[in-house]
Amino acid sequence: MFYVTVIVEIKIMKKVFLIIGLAFSFLSFAQQGDTEAVVKAFRSANTEEIAQYFDDYVDLKLLDKEEVKNMGRNQAGLALKMFFDENNINGFDMGSNREIGSTLYITGKLTSSGKPYNLTVLLKAKGGKHQIITIRIN
Repeated sequence: MFYVTVIVEIKIMKKVFLIIGLAFSFLSFAQQGDTEAVVKAFRSANTEEIAQYFDDYVDLKLLDKEEVKNMGRNQAGLALKMFFDENNINGFDMGSNREIGSTLYITGKLTSSGKPYNLTVLLKAKGGKHQIITIRIN
């Protein structure tokens, strides 16, 4: 009787671990999906698509300008669009991405008809998805 109980408990534990593992895998894919979507938006140089991933307030540091903290979503989108238009930004080459806790970093180079620009994007998990909270272009 004891042997049967142990076997049943082991089977139950295997199912629990399988479910937990699948849940973690799903969360990992969801976070990868956020990263891929943001990178795709930068690769297409589509500032409207990028702005869809903005948090309510964004810290924005553009080339040769002072950093503006807590810029509203719409204003940040307009400032980014103006930068992309003025510098003929036409794509993005991702360098790396890294996750630390609920924060995600994406780095790479914005491509243009002239010189490339270094880009760092900081995203924070909010409401089950990552939202851009900081953009730095050097």
